[in-house]
Amino acid sequence: MELDPKPFLEKQMTEARSGFHRPTGGIRIHGGLPEGFDEVLSPAAVSFLDVLGSRFFVQLQDLRKQRVVKQSDASAAHLGFPASDPAVADPAWRVADAPVDLVQRVVEITGPVDRKMIVRALGSGADVFMADFEDSTSPTWTNLIAGQINLRDAVRRRIDFVDPGTGKEYRLPERTATLMVRPRGLHLDEANVEILVPGAGWQPYPAALLDFGLFFFHNARPLIEQSSGPYFYLPKLEHRSEARFWNQVFLCAQELLGIPRGTIRATVLIETLPAAFQMEEILFELREHSAGLNCGRWDYIFSFIKNLRGDPAAVLPDRSLVTMEQPFLTAYTRLAIQTCHRRGAHAIGGMAAYIPVKNDPVENELALSRVYADKKREAREGHDGTWVAHPGLIEVARRAFHAEMIGSHQRHRLRDDVKVTTADLLRVPAGARTASGLRLNLRVGVQYLEAWLRGSGCVPLYNLMEDAATAEISRAQIWQWVRHRAILEDGATVTATLVRELLDEELVRIRGEVGPERFDTGRFDVAARLFLDLAIEEDLP
Repeated sequence: MELDPKPFLEKQMTEARSGFHRPTGGIRIHGGLPEGFDEVLSPAAVSFLDVLGSRFFVQLQDLRKQRVVKQSDASAAHLGFPASDPAVADPAWRVADAPVDLVQRVVEITGPVDRKMIVRALGSGADVFMADFEDSTSPTWTNLIAGQINLRDAVRRRIDFVDPGTGKEYRLPERTATLMVRPRGLHLDEANVEILVPGAGWQPYPAALLDFGLFFFHNARPLIEQSSGPYFYLPKLEHRSEARFWNQVFLCAQELLGIPRGTIRATVLIETLPAAFQMEEILFELREHSAGLNCGRWDYIFSFIKNLRGDPAAVLPDRSLVTMEQPFLTAYTRLAIQTCHRRGAHAIGGMAAYIPVKNDPVENELALSRVYADKKREAREGHDGTWVAHPGLIEVARRAFHAEMIGSHQRHRLRDDVKVTTADLLRVPAGARTASGLRLNLRVGVQYLEAWLRGSGCVPLYNLMEDAATAEISRAQIWQWVRHRAILEDGATVTATLVRELLDEELVRIRGEVGPERFDTGRFDVAARLFLDLAIEEDLP
């Protein structure tokens, strides 16, 4: 059943007259409305966005300003566990009970919101599919609104896909994965939509509210009628105040559409270093809407570099050596598990970046064995589930978890043995810095950015699935090495001049790998120039 906008519109106008927000007319769209886009950006949906934007725009800007102040300190001085809050410390509180379709989350698959990915992922055999408007989606206007159309069709089970290259048909099976949606982070704006802000004129609309608002408006009621609900992943949170902000957004959205309080459920990605010190506070703020925490390992490594960027003692080794066995990552994941289970929440493990290797059985077996070992480690630590980026890894991950875990989750494992200090979370990983590691960062960064500029945000490179998070590690690590004049294993000092020289050499290699025609018709020159700027600017962008 389609959502009847009339109750919402009546409520909206009643609240407008009472001063809740101004009447409609405060949104304008620049991105164009090709066929089908006007159904997603219908008058009622745009009015809903207007309400959310009017209610929360100023509050979000204040949160962004607080981030800028904290991030201006490029050392560990601004990091640490907050002062004890009696309400948070109270041992009695728990997060809301998990809905039936979020009790078992052993294997979750993630990917962009293109039509083929959605059909394949929902029918992949995973327990959950996280449809991603963030790290694995290049935020072109077409990708974003077509993604909303695709998800609307998927919720109503009227989605299919025919591969134009092979003619292969993809359709939903009877049983599908539970759908969750990741909107973009609170730090991002959507340039194609503007909102009229009193005293400030037309301003870019917050990307997080756009992605959340359109999906919620169109799909909340149909999902509830299917005994599911509007479920979300929240990225890039840094502070409990940002979790409180999302909780207020959820309360407002549910009230506007007449949906019971607590229907929305959200899993927060702990993928920033500041958030690692406030996991319990974040759960507390979202407790009536919480579906747990996820250890977003790749963004977490990037955030570690960013937050400690001014410290010459915090320079990381090669990216390939920053594995989950490094003590600072082990401490972070164990603390997440302990925090979640103490409060009755799921603790979901991180992404398996390896992907199956076609036409090379030996390399493929090696990749699968690495995934199995990583997932078995997560299950042994106490995670309740994990992430994969490729359907071919689902059964490998499931076998690894069931080798260590009995039942649908491990929330009974409280991990009272875990004692994590500030020093544990800030311990710099050990290992060498090498020219090959620098060259790999350049190749990965440029090739990912080139694909992103062409509208693809999820790219297989060198047997790994790269997204914005892993590309961020590549560029931030080069910046850190240049900034602190890191010494490589061969004795060379990393400078901007060296990076330029190696980039020229790696572009030749990339051209050989992708082929002259693909290279010459692509956007590699632009990507290389942008990536170099990001890597050698005086301040980390």
